[in-house]
Amino acid sequence: MTYVHSKTLNAPFDEVVARTREALSTEGFGVITEVDVQKTLKTKIGVDFRRYLILGACNPALAYEALKLEANVGAMLPCNVVVQETGEGRTEVSAIDPVASMQAIDNPALKDKAAQVGEKLRAAIDRL
Repeated sequence: MTYVHSKTLNAPFDEVVARTREALSTEGFGVITEVDVQKTLKTKIGVDFRRYLILGACNPALAYEALKLEANVGAMLPCNVVVQETGEGRTEVSAIDPVASMQAIDNPALKDKAAQVGEKLRAAIDRL
């Protein structure tokens, strides 16, 4: 089982970030966290790294349903979506597969919710 759903685009990084935010919004997700890995690595350990952004995507209604099913599932939220430069004007977007990330939790109802979230994340990535 793969743990991400990915798509590579022949488009610049900033354009893909904007398109990713829009696609997530269309599927009911908001971006509630953002980690600029390039900036963080430069600031914290002085290394240069490609443009790499982690967007924490949350669908509030589905997150609420998951939290009702499993009190500690918040430790696995939000769903991470990575936008990264891959060279030569190409940018890759990868979204976590929530079903894969929830394998450690023995709760069939939660796995069903994770599948719903996964379908929406895949739809957002495919929309790009």
